[in-house]
Amino acid sequence: MTIFALIIINKAGGLIYNRTFHEGGLNKISTNDYLVLAGTFHGVHAITARLNPIPTPGANRNSASSAGTMTRPEPPSGLEVLESENFRLQCFTTLTGIKFLLFTDTTQTNVDLTMRRVYEMYTDYVMKNPFYQLEMPVRCDMFERKLMSYIREINNR
Repeated sequence: MTIFALIIINKAGGLIYNRTFHEGGLNKISTNDYLVLAGTFHGVHAITARLNPIPTPGANRNSASSAGTMTRPEPPSGLEVLESENFRLQCFTTLTGIKFLLFTDTTQTNVDLTMRRVYEMYTDYVMKNPFYQLEMPVRCDMFERKLMSYIREINNR
């Protein structure tokens, strides 16, 4: 069970962070390829978020609760998991539109918990950094150290 890489994409589809954790897992690609991957995934995610089934009258579970009060429908999520025979790509999208893409082994368990922990580290060490500018590449040593330590712990289990 291995975590191969992490990519963070800003809400405009730009690559703001990428790190490979396990050299033997995925083929090495260039920085330009990472930029293309981020932009392409952002577009595919936007398209898949719009591919929702049309609700049928009377069967819309989001329009009213059992008590008859109106509830807010959940926003469409778009592409969340892409699995091949060699790896799994899991996407976590924040409420602000930042996307975290985690490339793991297909047998990796608790990927949702890992994504939440990575997001917590991002909010603690990047977003609370007074020198970080939104939507810009992540350059935070504390985030890098904590993330590498956490992923190393997972990969060595």
